[in-house]
Amino acid sequence: MNRTVKLLMISDIFLITGFGLISPVLAIFIKENLVGGTIFMVGLASMTHMVLKALIQLPFSRYVDSHDDKVKWLLLGTFLMATVPFIYMQATHIIHIFIAQIIFGISSGLAFPTWLGLWSTNLDKKHESFEWSLYATLTGLGTASTAVIGAAIAQYFSFKVTFLGAGLMAMIGALILFTLEKKRVKTEKVAAINYHKKRKLIHNNKHGI
Repeated sequence: MNRTVKLLMISDIFLITGFGLISPVLAIFIKENLVGGTIFMVGLASMTHMVLKALIQLPFSRYVDSHDDKVKWLLLGTFLMATVPFIYMQATHIIHIFIAQIIFGISSGLAFPTWLGLWSTNLDKKHESFEWSLYATLTGLGTASTAVIGAAIAQYFSFKVTFLGAGLMAMIGALILFTLEKKRVKTEKVAAINYHKKRKLIHNNKHGI
């Protein structure tokens, strides 16, 4: 398994399992703790995230397919996504949840196509099924375990502690992606050095040096 695939997988394990802490308790938190929080508002907030993600990711995927800046967009989208649990943590009114869901939808629309593009182009030949299955297994087990942990934390400590844990895990997932950017910069520098060396060699050959 190559380095890029490993980093993308580890990053998503932190990010997705971090949000797994929230999934079983968010609806209860909204209904019981926020001004204007109702079951209907929970559904509407969830719809806001999904609709925004759907509207953004398809046209944006056409952009990233034709530009070589996937890592930067992935970093931006992932860091924006990692701020969402911290907004939940400070929420006192249902409007704060809608702000968080708007950010969640936009960031997902930016991060999802770029992550898929990088993942797809870096899968190891003849190991595609295994690497996809490993990813699905690890993120699935992680989400299952954090769902229980998140519910326990919310019950025995507080919702804020649950959101804090989710936010910290998501931030770790985002920080891991910085190593992808460093690798890209290093690769570009090597390519530039090789290019200039090649041009110098051609120049010397032309002039019999």
